Amino acid sequence: MERTWKDAIKKVLSESKMPLHYTEISERILAQGYFQTDGATPHSTVNALISASIKHDGEKSPFVRIDKGTFALKNLFDPPDTQTSSSKSKQGKNGVSPELEEQESNAIIHCFGMYWQRDLIVWRNDPKMYGKQNVNAKPVDFGKQIGIYILYDHHTVVYVGRSIDRPLGKRLFEHTVDRLVSRWNRFSWFGLLDVTDEGSLRETIPDTSLANLVATLEAILIETVEPPQNRKRGDGFTGMEYIQDVDPELKDREIKNTLRIIEQRMRG
Repeated sequence: MERTWKDAIKKVLSESKMPLHYTEISERILAQGYFQTDGATPHSTVNALISASIKHDGEKSPFVRIDKGTFALKNLFDPPDTQTSSSKSKQGKNGVSPELEEQESNAIIHCFGMYWQRDLIVWRNDPKMYGKQNVNAKPVDFGKQIGIYILYDHHTVVYVGRSIDRPLGKRLFEHTVDRLVSRWNRFSWFGLLDVTDEGSLRETIPDTSLANLVATLEAILIETVEPPQNRKRGDGFTGMEYIQDVDPELKDREIKNTLRIIEQRMRG
C-alpha cells in the first residue's frame, strides 16, 4: 500500500503509461488497494490533488494535464507542442484556458445521479437516498439535496421538477402519493449542494459567468435527453456523478426475509 494519495496516483499513472481521467485513477487506486480511505469523495480528492500540484508546484509537479479531467505523468507523456502562438496566449500559466479554470472553480451543479431506481429507496416523508462516487467509497445521503430532477417511465421523461423550498427526498416522496404515483419508476437529479469528504452536503455560492450558466444548462439537457447528434457531454459540465446505493434498510429486510424462509424450510 502506498503511503499517500499522491504516491498512489503516481503508481497508477506509471503502470498505465497513458493518460487517465481522474475517476479512472481513483477507481484503480481503490480496486488495487494502493490506498485506503473512509472518505466519500475519492474521485474529487484525486482531481483536487493533481490539479493543486499542477497549479502550485509548476514545473516541479510530476503531473501534466492532457485534457479536461485527464492527467498523465510528465516524465512518461510529453504531448507534442502543436499549438500556435495565438492559442498559447489564450492559456493560463498552467496550460489551462481561463474559461476552463472558471468553469472548474465556479461549478453550478456539483453532483448528479442518472436513472436511479425508485424501488431501491424506502419512501417516507424524509427518505434516505444513498449514492457513491464508486463502489469502494463511503455512501452519501442525498435526501437533503436541492436542485432539479427528472422522473422517467423507464427511459421516457414524464415530469421535470425542482427542489428548493423542499429537499429532493421530500419532493420525490410527494410523487409517490400524488397523481404521478404509478407513472414513474426511475429518476435523475442534478444537485446544487457540494459533498464534503466526510459525506455531508454543503452550500457553495458560485460567482459564475453567464457563459458558464448557459454551458451548464446545455450540459443538463444533453445528459437528460441524450440527443444522438451530441457526441459528448456539454463542455461546461463539471459535476460529479454518483451511482445509486441500496438503502441499508432494504438490505436488512432482505436478510431477515431470507432467514425467515430458511427457518420455515427447516421447520417443515
